[in-house]
Amino acid sequence: MKKLVAEFIGTFWLVLGGCGSAVLAAGFPELGIGFVGVSFAFGLTVLTMAYAIGHISGCHLNPAVTVGLWIGGRFESKDVVGYIIAQVLGGLAGAAVLYVIATGKAGVELGGFAANGYGEASPGGYNLTSALVTEVVMTFMFLMIILGSTYPEAPAGFAGIAIGLGLVLIHLISIPVTNTSVNPARSTSQAIFAGGIYLQQLWLFWLAPLVGAVLAGIVYKNLSSSE
Repeated sequence: MKKLVAEFIGTFWLVLGGCGSAVLAAGFPELGIGFVGVSFAFGLTVLTMAYAIGHISGCHLNPAVTVGLWIGGRFESKDVVGYIIAQVLGGLAGAAVLYVIATGKAGVELGGFAANGYGEASPGGYNLTSALVTEVVMTFMFLMIILGSTYPEAPAGFAGIAIGLGLVLIHLISIPVTNTSVNPARSTSQAIFAGGIYLQQLWLFWLAPLVGAVLAGIVYKNLSSSE
C-alpha cells in the first residue's frame, strides 16, 4: 500500500507540475515559459519525485514505465495492475486540482487543457502516423534511459538526473507533434477534462507508449544479458 500511495502522489505531482505549467504558465502574456519551460517542468517533476519516492516505489509515475520494467525483468507481475491504477488515479487527482485552479479566473478558456492529440488536436497539425511514430520512439528511448540508468552496474545515485533530463529532451522534441504523452496516465487525466476529440484520440496514447515500452524492455533485457 505504501508503494501505491507513493505512485499516486508522484503521478499527481507530475500532472500538476507538468500539465500545470502548460495550462497556467506556457502562454502567460509577455512572461510565458513556452515549450522549453514546459519541457523542463515535466523533467523536474520526475527528477524531484525520483529522490522523494524512488526508494519507496521506484518512482514509475507512468503505466508505460511499469510495463517496460516488467517486460525487462525488473518488476514483479503481481504489482503491475496496482501500480497502473494508482498512477491513473494520481493523474486524475492532479488534473482535478489543476482544473480548480485554472477555472478560478474570469473568462478563462481552457482549450485542450494540455491534452494529447493528433491531426487537428496536434499543436503542429501532425497526422496520426507522425503521432504514432513519435510516441512509440520517444517512449522506447525513455525506457532505455530508465532501464540503463537504474541498472545495478550503472553509477549509483544519478538515475534521477538522467531520467529527468531525458524527459526534458523528449518534450523538446515532441511537444509540437502530440503535446508529448509517453505516459498513458498523464494523457488520460487531461483527456477526461478536455473531452471531445481528445477523449476520442486517447486510445493512441495508451497503445503507442505501451508498444514503445514493451520494445524497450525486450531490447534492453537482451543488451544487458551476460548470456
